[in-house]
Amino acid sequence: MAHVDPAHLVELALRNATPTDADAEALRHVERCDRCRDELRVLLRVVTAARTAHLVDLPATPPERVWRRISRDITHDTTPPGPPPVIPNHGRRALLTLLALFALAAATGLAAARWSRHRRSNGRSG
Repeated sequence: MAHVDPAHLVELALRNATPTDADAEALRHVERCDRCRDELRVLLRVVTAARTAHLVDLPATPPERVWRRISRDITHDTTPPGPPPVIPNHGRRALLTLLALFALAAATGLAAARWSRHRRSNGRSG
């Protein structure tokens, strides 16, 4: 049986959508497959860490170049983005936390996609 697609494992870890029959089938596979179970466990830890992160958990506000790189990687855009918007102080903490969560989720998704491409390019189907 084929392993669960890494992107599907990310979706299962995020738990943002209403579960589907495909999710139930994937979870049945995860119960029997050590590799998929381990991958889902790691993704769940990442999601939990991201969702419980606070601004004080960050050593410093990430530099603007980090946000530019994340934006470029997500949109696959080669033009440099404009300056970040000015954020009022009262909502800045919540917004920065959300941005950190988004960045972590995006990085996880990108890593899963790259891993999957790497596995396919090496001739490993599962």
